[in-house]
Amino acid sequence: MKKTAVIGASPNPDRYSHKAVQALVKSGFDCVAIGLKQGQIDGIPIQLNPIDTSTIDTVSLYVGPKNQQAWREMILKIHPNRVIFNPGTENPEFESELILNGIAVEHACTLVLLSTGQF
Repeated sequence: MKKTAVIGASPNPDRYSHKAVQALVKSGFDCVAIGLKQGQIDGIPIQLNPIDTSTIDTVSLYVGPKNQQAWREMILKIHPNRVIFNPGTENPEFESELILNGIAVEHACTLVLLSTGQF
């Protein structure tokens, strides 16, 4: 399975990023949780400064446009095959930059993609 990074991961079980990490793991995906607050999601540590991002295939964004600047450089450095912009994270400027760098952009909900077998 290809590795997925959830950016904006939260230890709060009510947050969709938390639910996405749980759903990815339940579906058998290798998942990295990256966020601003330390904690864990079902035993997966939320990393503040991820060490090994070399094998990440997909980034699932749960950070709104005004807070994406802090993550842009890291995402471009990771150079995943695709970035999923979950509802509320759409950012045309950043999306254009990703496309120019050969990274596919998808407007979708990670949870819906997983539940319908389209992830």
